[in-house]
Amino acid sequence: MSLTDLASVLWRSRELLEMLLFKLEEEQLLLATNRSRWLSHATREVEVVLDQIRQTEVIRAAYAQDCAVEFGLPAEASLGELADAAPEPWGDLLHQHRKAFLLLTSEISALADVNRDLLTAGQRAARETMLAFAETVETYGPQGQTVSGGVRRSSLVDEAI
Repeated sequence: MSLTDLASVLWRSRELLEMLLFKLEEEQLLLATNRSRWLSHATREVEVVLDQIRQTEVIRAAYAQDCAVEFGLPAEASLGELADAAPEPWGDLLHQHRKAFLLLTSEISALADVNRDLLTAGQRAARETMLAFAETVETYGPQGQTVSGGVRRSSLVDEAI
């Protein structure tokens, strides 16, 4: 195994991270526009990309470990340490990969947080709507458990309908 193999798998990892970012953005657009019909498909696509990333990560770790040993570094050396030890032009290329990974993971993390917030808000709104139809209100008790207040609300019914 060589730096060529490592660089190749790093490119593949970057492509997969970009695909993950795209799929998360698709998911966010569905969530933001309340288009839940396709949400399960979008979530499944995210899971497929995540699985591909996991598989690629195993290969990357093996290549990186071999390169680290070749450079006289500990087997668990980071990408930055490999880049510092690699001859040029490989060192520069590995540093560029590292910067791209940092940027992509930051973007992915931020987008995943927004999607999680949108999902939570949607779940909360659906729950409140269901509770309104059931004419009950759930609150929290002294120990933090949910309790049903059993409060009945008055309803206006238009008998002309």
